[in-house]
Amino acid sequence: MSALSAAAKRGLGDPALAELVMIRASQINHCAFCLDMHLTAARKNGESEDRIQLLGAWEETGDLYSARERAALALTEAVTLLTDGVSDEVYERAAQHFTEAELAHLIGLITVINGWNRLMVSRRVPPGGYLP
Repeated sequence: MSALSAAAKRGLGDPALAELVMIRASQINHCAFCLDMHLTAARKNGESEDRIQLLGAWEETGDLYSARERAALALTEAVTLLTDGVSDEVYERAAQHFTEAELAHLIGLITVINGWNRLMVSRRVPPGGYLP
């Protein structure tokens, strides 16, 4: 999972967006350990506190997030929640902002953070143990 995560981040080529995606999935999955890790990484990479704090309500924030980021976040929520599947609308929206290769890396990143969330939540790993 670590190798897939690293490859997906490299392939996506946007470390700030990768952190936003991983934070959003971790919020949905209630993974405190992963939230702690990716909030720390986002701040280290220069992400603003406003964007971090409002991520849970990204759809309501006007232009705080770019169209590309909004498409990635919509895809993140669809893949993470998966009960309704990934609609054609959400997929096509993402496909408008990402190349085929970038989209594959984005989906890989979303998939792997969901795996990490499930592992850490199931093992009851508390926040605070991550060392950058």
